[in-house]
Amino acid sequence: MSDSESGLIDVGRISAAYGIKGWLKVQSFTQPADNLFAYQPWWLKTPHGVKQVEIDASRPQGKGYVVHIKGVDDRDLASRYTGQIIAVERAQLPALDSGDYYWHQLQGLRVISRHQGQSWDLGRVANLLETGANDVLVVAPDADSLDQRERLVPYVPEQYVLSVNLVSGIIEVDWDPDF
Repeated sequence: MSDSESGLIDVGRISAAYGIKGWLKVQSFTQPADNLFAYQPWWLKTPHGVKQVEIDASRPQGKGYVVHIKGVDDRDLASRYTGQIIAVERAQLPALDSGDYYWHQLQGLRVISRHQGQSWDLGRVANLLETGANDVLVVAPDADSLDQRERLVPYVPEQYVLSVNLVSGIIEVDWDPDF
């Protein structure tokens, strides 16, 4: 079952065991990073399927966070969770203002460039990158795209991103296809 079918959205990753009492280091995919803890329950994507876990403690640690999963009380057991993706139910995410989108909503959308009066199919959004100045769409080629080049398109509404239509699955951009 895909994430869109299951209603789950990735919000973080368990990066390593921490200490000897079952704590785990986590990497948050949310902004701000501590929003990760506003969502419960967590669902871990394991090699054997999806497993619900209860976080009974969490705290900042260095530049990141550590958590304790209820019932996981030693390092050996905790290390089994390393690398697993943390997901939450999509319905838990707050509604956004009109014109704002979660990254997961943009992934997979077709990108059409409307540049200098012509249209080109550039491919689909494979990922997004956070660069500091602005986010960047990573547009991967597919069988229907202009060519087989990956493109990086700045996500700057009204300058490069002309429109986003979640219903039709299309992002229109003004981007030179030679870039």
